[in-house]
Amino acid sequence: MANIRCVKGMVGLVTGGASGLGRATVERLIQNGASAVILDLPSSDGPALAASLGDRCAFAPADVTSEADVQSAVSLAREKFGKLDLAVNCAGIAVAVKTYNFKKDLPHSLEDFQRVIMVNIAGTFNVIRLAVGEMGKNEPDADGHRGCIINTASVAAFDGQVGQAAYSASKGGIVGMTLPIARDLAPMGIRVITIAPGLFSTPLLAGLPEKVRSFLARQVPFPSRLGDPAEFAHLVTSLAENPMINGEVIRLDGAIRMQP
Repeated sequence: MANIRCVKGMVGLVTGGASGLGRATVERLIQNGASAVILDLPSSDGPALAASLGDRCAFAPADVTSEADVQSAVSLAREKFGKLDLAVNCAGIAVAVKTYNFKKDLPHSLEDFQRVIMVNIAGTFNVIRLAVGEMGKNEPDADGHRGCIINTASVAAFDGQVGQAAYSASKGGIVGMTLPIARDLAPMGIRVITIAPGLFSTPLLAGLPEKVRSFLARQVPFPSRLGDPAEFAHLVTSLAENPMINGEVIRLDGAIRMQP
């Protein structure tokens, strides 16, 4: 299999890299001999995490919706590690509000809806459009491959639950732009793939009471538990290494289909 690529020696940029799925991805990249730039908010654990992971890891304080912040994170990858091969979008936010609260006679806040769309869709796109400019400078391999983008959607893009209008719309947007961006970037040999995780043990879920978490875990057919962020990270490195996967959305969910 001459075309199988190896994560070792790659340089990755991971948004939301200081916690949850992003953090697990950064840790696995470093363990597998890659270098990583953690892009996360200035208030995150990014600096401490980067320091603990050693010379092949750097922290870029950034808001994914800021052109200047993301551009400087991409520049940091080039300055510190010489190139950028992989960008993994894990940064995201959620709100849980019904479209209309009839008891309080209150519509869903438009500001909240716009904020989720802005961070999850525009933020993801902002990182993609700036990261690929750097990837385009890479020398193509024998396959013509220059780089890879991996986005994070959610099973909520397909099975959105009550209160998830904004979140599902934002994740559906990430699903919807996967193929057109893959087609845009195909002539440059840059792949675009999206992972749609199910229920994972992340800070987003860690805040829930134990009873609720075990109830959620039982909804997963098999394995009947919450996903481990390391399993998400494992898929990221597999996708980075397999050049034939492109323009695709992969559910990583233990066969769950969310109930209303």
